Amino acid sequence: MITDLLTIVLVVVAALLFWQQRRQSEQAHQYIRQYCQRMELQLLSIARGHHTLRRTEQGWKWLTQYWFEFSATGDDHYIGHAQLRGLRLKAIDTPVHAMPRSGQTNG
Repeated sequence: MITDLLTIVLVVVAALLFWQQRRQSEQAHQYIRQYCQRMELQLLSIARGHHTLRRTEQGWKWLTQYWFEFSATGDDHYIGHAQLRGLRLKAIDTPVHAMPRSGQTNG
């Protein structure tokens, strides 16, 4: 009886952790897409890095790293880094890169 209860509790906790990670991942994708649009960068890909559980003033929060590839001119690519604490963006860092040229046409 007690093992059944513990099994159910573990399954529920695992499902909640999975659901929270999905929400955080969707939020990270939105933040990164908005950042790239604002900076006029072409977003190429996004990948989740490592994550840890950290204690903050608001309680326990997932601190998760995301890596993303972007292009500034279409002929190059760079790797940026985003960090989320819970569902809030903590930081986005990008390396020094060429600035996109607005209004210029090829040819």
